[in-house]
Amino acid sequence: MGPSHPCTHGVLRIVLELDGEVVVNARPDVGFLHRGDEKIAENLTYNQFVPYTDRLDYLAPLANNVAYVLAVEKLMRLQVPPRCQYIRVICCEMARIASHLVGLGAMALDLAAMTVFLYTFTERERLMTLMEKLTGARLTNSYTRVGGVARDLPNGWIAELKKFLGDFPKMIDEVDRLLTRNRIFMDRNQGVGVLPKDVAIDFGVTGPNLRGSGVEFDLRKNHPYLCYKDFEFDVPVGTKGDCYDRYLVRMEEMRQSVRILKQACDKLPGGPVNAPDLKSVLPPKQEVLTKMEQLIHHFMIVTEGPDVPAGEVYFSAENPKGELGFYIVSKGGGVPWRMKIRSPSFCNLSALPYLLKGHMIGDIAAILGSLDFVMGECDR
Repeated sequence: MGPSHPCTHGVLRIVLELDGEVVVNARPDVGFLHRGDEKIAENLTYNQFVPYTDRLDYLAPLANNVAYVLAVEKLMRLQVPPRCQYIRVICCEMARIASHLVGLGAMALDLAAMTVFLYTFTERERLMTLMEKLTGARLTNSYTRVGGVARDLPNGWIAELKKFLGDFPKMIDEVDRLLTRNRIFMDRNQGVGVLPKDVAIDFGVTGPNLRGSGVEFDLRKNHPYLCYKDFEFDVPVGTKGDCYDRYLVRMEEMRQSVRILKQACDKLPGGPVNAPDLKSVLPPKQEVLTKMEQLIHHFMIVTEGPDVPAGEVYFSAENPKGELGFYIVSKGGGVPWRMKIRSPSFCNLSALPYLLKGHMIGDIAAILGSLDFVMGECDR
């Protein structure tokens, strides 16, 4: 099955052993989208690698940007200003909603609920328009920088985001009415692809798939980063660990992201968006350097990269798909010596042999849709 089958959500190939319509064994065959990102990182400065993180989970590029630069900043022991932290949280939660909308719409479409797909992508387009106004790009944003962000929020942007946040919950409620108590949708998902919590932990499953199995673990709560400790939000968990629970968790996570975004808009502090460390980041204000000095400094930061000390560090963030981690080894200077990316989709897909065994071929679409993986970060 795959790698060109529409319900494999990209270039995933599954080698199936069947007894009629029943799956006896299943082995995921990955690597069709491998681009060697970890090796590429060794030949790029830290800021030059930011666009490559867009291509990991290309449904949530802003969240990838933030997770990566937080790993670099942890190695540098660099603290960014409060306004920058709030802007990064806004980016991460917008990316979470955008990613879950694609996952929800694709899962519904795989199970023949086309109307839901149209609803979710309509709302995602509104989000991407906001992202375009903020970053200049709709998909591969490359907005975050080591020590800050590329630019401050545009005038009137927060008001537009608040307008979206006021309208968006109505769409979630509409999808809720279409799917949650729909007899066909329930029959296709309840009791299908059950992943017990102990098995999920053994496979290294994280994110909504882990919480759907009843494990209340969210890095934003358990190991807070940025300014997440300033916000009130709940971590939804399931009880049975089936496809239906994973769907319910993502639905509620979108509501909680709206809750976080509303608080972030109301509490957004003023001040600079970049750390005041000219050896590592771009000047925070126009008057700090002359125009020529700024151009020279910008060229040095981009080509030579920030001054990163020798050492090694691991940092992980709660991405829409799960725990996205970066392990960086530095020997000093502006280029990493080694980098390892802990991609949540790769770990989540490792549970496929367990999940698919004993199910019908028709159940595979529901199980794959409920896992909500992306092959860009799986193969990286």
